[in-house]
Amino acid sequence: MQIVNISAYKFQAVADPANWQPIFKAEADRLGLKGTILLSPEGINLFLAAPQDTLDQFMTFLRQDIYLGDDFGRQAVVGYSNHQPFGKMVVRLVKEIITMRHPTINPSGQRAPAVSPEKLKEWLDRGHDDEGRPVVMLDTRNAFEVAIGTFENAQHFNIERFSQFPDALKEDLAKESESARSLKEKTVVSFCTGGIRCEKAALFMQELQLPRVYQLDGGILRYFEKVGGAHYQGECFVFDERVALDPSLKETVKDYEGRTKKSTAQCQLPG
Repeated sequence: MQIVNISAYKFQAVADPANWQPIFKAEADRLGLKGTILLSPEGINLFLAAPQDTLDQFMTFLRQDIYLGDDFGRQAVVGYSNHQPFGKMVVRLVKEIITMRHPTINPSGQRAPAVSPEKLKEWLDRGHDDEGRPVVMLDTRNAFEVAIGTFENAQHFNIERFSQFPDALKEDLAKESESARSLKEKTVVSFCTGGIRCEKAALFMQELQLPRVYQLDGGILRYFEKVGGAHYQGECFVFDERVALDPSLKETVKDYEGRTKKSTAQCQLPG
């Protein structure tokens, strides 16, 4: 049976995620789902794998008004595999669905401007945005993820975890480096795996008054889903047993520096 893999998230104020945790876990177990769900006061992040009808039932459950509402997961990134990429079902409570440690950044109250994969491809094809400004791609992921694949000529800060991103960005801007001038003078598109990190990153860059900042809506995985691998080099690391996906959203067969399928199976999802 074909296994459907979905990733979805939503920044939404949750009064008491601890109340949701056992309810979500019980429903997921009842349906035989496997994957990871992160719950926090700022929202939800999930990667799940199951047959399509099973996922449909669970998403209908989550879309109840008492939980995440009818819009949740309508833009989920979908991939397929011929095996179950998760070893078990985990529903975990966390302080943030992606750790930034910058409490003024609140995507549930305000989203940064987003650019669709289709529009971004147009910009990269032309070499500039709709107003004629050059575009710089800013990878907000960890260094080992960047090494597996990223957009052509993308900038990044060689960080080990996302919580280092704010300080790395501020340090770069303070140096008045070439990359800093690029961020100040060009249209910046922040990107990540599924949209969570680049959404927070874009809001933080707005806070630092960078003039033209966008997030890639849905991240690399939605870009792959909508337009394929144009202007992207390599594959995209994912935090489950598939390890990485190519631009057709198919599982890689490579072993990246010992990051085997078994060792990555229960990593925290970054998005």
